[in-house]
Amino acid sequence: ENIRRVAEVAKLMADAGLIVLVSFISPFRDERRVARELMEEGEFIEIFVDTPLDECARRDPKGLYEKALAGKIANFTGVSSCYEAPENPELHIRTVGHQPNDLALAIEEFLDRRIGGQMTPLQRPT
Repeated sequence: ENIRRVAEVAKLMADAGLIVLVSFISPFRDERRVARELMEEGEFIEIFVDTPLDECARRDPKGLYEKALAGKIANFTGVSSCYEAPENPELHIRTVGHQPNDLALAIEEFLDRRIGGQMTPLQRPT
């Protein structure tokens, strides 16, 4: 339900002419499909930020993965609740071995190419 609500708000903002970036753990393909179907053709761009589970656990400053792996947190995505990786994302970003700034630039360049270089400096992510 949370994913659907966020998608509805993103749709309203896109309809108002805004470029909307939604950063969400969306573990189920059906949820992502529903979000995509809300948008006009070409407006939904799925970016799969791909980080292996062991790397997520290594980077976790709050120790949530450790607790989930020990069975102390139920329904934790990727541990005790499944994660269905996207089958055909428009952009697939693999985080291991790359710096966050480089990955952010790759996303920015992809989006700029995708919308034909029409982003103004104020619209560009920084």
